[in-house]
Amino acid sequence: MNTKRKAVVLLSGGLDSATVLAIARAEGYECYALSFRYGQRHEVELAAAGRVAEAGGAAAHVVADIDLRLFGGSALTADIAVPHHDRVEDLDISEIPVTYVPARNTIFLSFALAWAETLEASDVFIGVNALDYSGYPDCRAEYISAYETMANLATKAGVEGRQQLRIHTPLIELTKGQTIERGLALGVDYALTHSCYDPTEDGRACGSCDSCLLRSRGFAEVGLTDPALATSAGAAR
Repeated sequence: MNTKRKAVVLLSGGLDSATVLAIARAEGYECYALSFRYGQRHEVELAAAGRVAEAGGAAAHVVADIDLRLFGGSALTADIAVPHHDRVEDLDISEIPVTYVPARNTIFLSFALAWAETLEASDVFIGVNALDYSGYPDCRAEYISAYETMANLATKAGVEGRQQLRIHTPLIELTKGQTIERGLALGVDYALTHSCYDPTEDGRACGSCDSCLLRSRGFAEVGLTDPALATSAGAAR
């Protein structure tokens, strides 16, 4: 009989979510990976999510189809250019960038909450980070705490006392370099992951969007080269 606790793990296919899946597994959870096809321009990340879910031993991997292009408002879901920079130091951290997708984590967590209830699980893992991130408001600890409070009022299982949901954010106070170190110690193969917001037509990382630059800096912090950029060397934009 399987007595492992079940957990829903939000899995984008990127560096952070791959690390979170490995952490949840290491903590003894049976992991149910949840990804989204939401109209993102970098849909290539879903192939990475599939690779990561398989390599990471997920019990199941579901890709939910929603279309946030209906609302737009983001460079990831509308005809708005993704910003590119030569150096990570050029990123403007004083404003929320145009790659912010309105209410994305709220939407994703709501799906995770629904699946957790049907799985009779009380744990959800998400790879939000409050240090090396692009200034998104739904990556902050106070947001996660508020959502967790709301979630425990929102379900039949919660009202009946069968579920006390906890949202785990194991990376929230880690730098990208520290996240990579944690993942490598757990055997994460980052060559399977994809984080780029604006990949080339053949799916290679651009190396110059916010996500690529932050990721590259993380690998540099631990004395490594980002495997995604190593395979994208010479890619023309």
